[in-house]
Amino acid sequence: MLEDITILDFTTLLPGPHASSRLAELGATVWKVEPPGGDPARHIGPQQEGMGIVFHVHAQNKKLCEINLKTPEGQTSARDLIRQTDVLLEGFRPGVPERLGLGYEALSQINPRLIYCALTGYGQTDPRAHLAGHDINYLALSGMLSQHVDCHNVPILPSVQWADLIGGQGAVEAILAALVNRHRTDHGQFLDVSILAQLQKLLRVHAEIWRITKMPRGAPELIGHVVCYHLYRTADDRFVALGALEKKFWENFCHALHFPHWIPYQFSQADPMNPVYQEIQDVFLSRNLPYWSDFGQGVDACLTPVLSLAESLSLE
Repeated sequence: MLEDITILDFTTLLPGPHASSRLAELGATVWKVEPPGGDPARHIGPQQEGMGIVFHVHAQNKKLCEINLKTPEGQTSARDLIRQTDVLLEGFRPGVPERLGLGYEALSQINPRLIYCALTGYGQTDPRAHLAGHDINYLALSGMLSQHVDCHNVPILPSVQWADLIGGQGAVEAILAALVNRHRTDHGQFLDVSILAQLQKLLRVHAEIWRITKMPRGAPELIGHVVCYHLYRTADDRFVALGALEKKFWENFCHALHFPHWIPYQFSQADPMNPVYQEIQDVFLSRNLPYWSDFGQGVDACLTPVLSLAESLSLE
């Protein structure tokens, strides 16, 4: 769908490269411009044949080149590429592109149709705009980490870099909208995409629930507090996910297990003092996961096994 669209990607590590990878998957031609010595992701984390796997995954389907933007020659080379570019994606701290002669105002003079996307941690105007940050910092400041806690209410750091990935998705969304706008107006524009702001947008419902009810973790029906929407341990020490919020799915589940007396207690508390909750736990603990996996596929009751990453990939 993005055939004949050219992306010039100056970003490193994860957020920007993830964004340009998604655009490449949609058919865009992506030039990834690395600084001297290469993207730091080449040297971070698990390696494959001497190359960082994070870099390898996000370099696929891209054209790679190295330009030193701190030199006049490098800046000239960049401007030459920009003349033929539809979208420029960068992740510099605010003010850096201008010092390099590669800010939006200067580049829009040589390419008025240029869509310039600045993907940063805090945006261009936030008081923290010039501070460094990583996924863990954006998760912490946005309130997202407060939604991922253990039984002692201690924040848990997710093993997926949600802030970086969601920030990248936000850039993709903005770029696609800007391409639509350019189709109408024939003019490019500057896009200020903040990773922190993208996370905060995802917590709008949580924020409104807190303002009205002071509940700090969103709708209680969706965080495992009720029996119909909960994770249950199985006999082989694995888990199944039950998400029977709708009446028909809950009834299907109860009838399939031959426990129709559970039906009135769909939204009762997932609490050891609740006899229905205890009965459901006992039933799941009496069967191994393979049985329940087949059961979940055969009964329309929103019941699925909790798969490992390897098992999930085997389904592709």
